[in-house]
Amino acid sequence: MTATAGPAGPSTAAATGAGTYAPAPGAAPLLRMIGAQAAFETKLLLRNGEQLLLTVVIPSLLLVLFSTVDIVDTGRGASVDFLAPGILALAVMSTAFTGQAIATGFDRRYGVLKRLGASPLPRWGLMTAKTLCVLVTEVLQVALLAAIALLLGWSPHGNPGAVVALMVLGTAAFSGLGLLMAGTLKAEVTLAAANLVFILLLVAGGVIVPLDKFPDAAREVLQLLPIAALSDGLRTVLQHGAPVPWRDLGVLAGWSVAGLGAAGAFFRWE
Repeated sequence: MTATAGPAGPSTAAATGAGTYAPAPGAAPLLRMIGAQAAFETKLLLRNGEQLLLTVVIPSLLLVLFSTVDIVDTGRGASVDFLAPGILALAVMSTAFTGQAIATGFDRRYGVLKRLGASPLPRWGLMTAKTLCVLVTEVLQVALLAAIALLLGWSPHGNPGAVVALMVLGTAAFSGLGLLMAGTLKAEVTLAAANLVFILLLVAGGVIVPLDKFPDAAREVLQLLPIAALSDGLRTVLQHGAPVPWRDLGVLAGWSVAGLGAAGAFFRWE
């Protein structure tokens, strides 16, 4: 008859460290959690056909179409020199505002944010991960759109630091507005409103149609929009070689503070 091993006695438990676990249970380091969540958010975005249409396909098609077909009078010089900065601004808006608002709105509706809020990842860490996802996507967008524009004859020049500052402030401004919309409206309303705002700002934000084509009174108002400030600032640097467009940076800074502040105050996780 074969003997069977019985339960370990006190001496055996002490020797083997019964009751302990290796690796020790607990939350991962904060930076690792944020990085993992950012990578997950980026993979989801890149797998979403609707998001790719909004963030990559539409800006690329607009750049090629309006650069090769004389539809809008963009003034002196090659059309692509005027259009490329505006399309870069549109790419920032499509990712940081429209795409983020829609994705976050439906995450909130389906309870994803509520469940993530109960995880070891703090809520500000989740927002940081979403912001990193936006920045990674924008880097890919800028690389693709710049390559297309260069093939079309774009000749950019100016201060790279000013370009980075404009895009960072533009991202902050649009992210704040997108999160504010996603955190206060129903998902279906966010979907409709974000797409409507995208179309309106595409037309009236100086992206494709120069602002000087609008009446003086309208132009004074439109210049205060974040998309107008971003596209005009990028154009001032990349097309005209200005060092730092302080006025446009100021407008974007104001929208950043207002949008992120409002999102932090009114965002609802459920």
